[in-house]
Amino acid sequence: MEPVGLRAVGSHCSLSEMDDLDLNRALDRPRLKIERKRSFDERSMSELSRHDSPRGRSVLDTPLSSARNSFEPHPMMAEAWEALRRSMVFFRGLPVGTLAAVDNTTDEVLNYDQVFVRDFVPSALAFLMNGESDIVKHFLLKTLQLQDSEKRVDRFKLGKGVMPASFKVSHDPIRETDHLVADFGETAIGRVAPVDSGFWWIILLRAYTKSTGDLTLSEAPECQKGMKLILSLCLAEGFDTFPTLLCADGCSMIDRRMGVYGYPIEIQALFYMALRCALSMLKPDGDGRECIEKITKRLHALSFHMRNYFWLDYQQLNDIYRYKTEEYSHTAVNKFNVMPDSIPDWVFDFMPLRGGYFVGNVGPAHMDFRWFALGNCVSIMSSLATPDQSMAIMDLLEHRWDELVGEMPLKICYPCLEGHEWRIVTGCDPKNTRWSYHNGGSWPVLLWQLTAACIKTGRPQIARRAVDLIESRLHRDCWPEYYDGKLGRYVGKQARKYQTWSIAGYLVAKMLLEDPSHIGMISLEEDKLMKPVIKRSASWPQL
Repeated sequence: MEPVGLRAVGSHCSLSEMDDLDLNRALDRPRLKIERKRSFDERSMSELSRHDSPRGRSVLDTPLSSARNSFEPHPMMAEAWEALRRSMVFFRGLPVGTLAAVDNTTDEVLNYDQVFVRDFVPSALAFLMNGESDIVKHFLLKTLQLQDSEKRVDRFKLGKGVMPASFKVSHDPIRETDHLVADFGETAIGRVAPVDSGFWWIILLRAYTKSTGDLTLSEAPECQKGMKLILSLCLAEGFDTFPTLLCADGCSMIDRRMGVYGYPIEIQALFYMALRCALSMLKPDGDGRECIEKITKRLHALSFHMRNYFWLDYQQLNDIYRYKTEEYSHTAVNKFNVMPDSIPDWVFDFMPLRGGYFVGNVGPAHMDFRWFALGNCVSIMSSLATPDQSMAIMDLLEHRWDELVGEMPLKICYPCLEGHEWRIVTGCDPKNTRWSYHNGGSWPVLLWQLTAACIKTGRPQIARRAVDLIESRLHRDCWPEYYDGKLGRYVGKQARKYQTWSIAGYLVAKMLLEDPSHIGMISLEEDKLMKPVIKRSASWPQL
């Protein structure tokens, strides 16, 4: 197979002197039509859809819906598609992504006029589900080219595998040429490189492959190399005694100081999912075989660690409450020396008899008991959570609907930080005040991940209830980035309007409910070989 030609670019990631012949050659190749066997997830989810006819599109240019489905298309769908298309970014005539927001109500642009890797994921899934894969392919290739550039923050050089947080198209009026300018964290608030970008890139590459049946992209030498570079940053042997990734604050969706440094659940869940996606796409030749062996070993260790030490339910909470401290040797029960007095009071009332979740962080003498939406949803999608644990997370959502969902899905974390704790943990961040932004704010984009988790666990009624809340006001409020308040009742005080991933998250959720077989591109079935022996129940038994 002729390799997809990608050239190294300079420190400013300028592509102005590059031609797109190699890219066009790659896109002009005949697409492989592959008869794919459906996974367990695809088979079981397609039973919910109750129809086998091919997908079509309505006169509104939205996925077709009819009486055979559980609901009729909402008028918001047409508006959402129009807004999503307005956000599309083109480079030399090719669509390469979507802007973070297209808010004409404010002159303060900041970096919302850029294409963010994590923000584009729901947009990409919406396009894939609607049979429009070219924009996703262009995005994957362009970000891969940017990865190959030299990355410096001040005088320090970043690792080769780091993917950009975002990029924008810059026009040179003198030369009348366009080039791409990437941000690897050197201009971000806090100057933190994005750990999650590389993971999302791998996950999206698999979604593209599953959706189109086209293996030429993932098998191209440059994509194989790109995956290995990303994973080399994570699989390197060092001083850490845990299989989890040690990360700084601000390296993921929560991109400001919020006390998630250490081993945040979001990064661990994305890491696990990216490892499994890469394992399904890497070719076992040359250094690929060695990478596959490292991934397999890490997956076994990581799944055991997360399912045992990050998991919290009623029984486990009671065990921690009775922990002894200062234990030494391999016989220690309290392996991380967590102090029972550090358990916050709210946890005891929050934890139902049936239900559970992965806590936010676990490290030496530290357990962050906060509930984080993205990490728990991705844990279900990736099968990091066992089937019992997945159902327990859904049980918790139903039991604590008012706290975790409220009037606008979905709380990014619960509970919020306030008072002295807020001042110490966030550094008096005026944007992350209580029940706002990342500090307990409600983010509509999380609807698609919630919906995917609900469908995978066979509980789509939970997602439909959340979608009903979204449809009652999201378009009326002009698709804001986030909502404030304990119930998510108020539009965020600094929220951008027409936030693209709020729009795309709604579309993906609707299309998943309309055709649950789409779940196969963003969900992984359980790996039986990594199923640990758990002696206790994953959730307190029903009384």
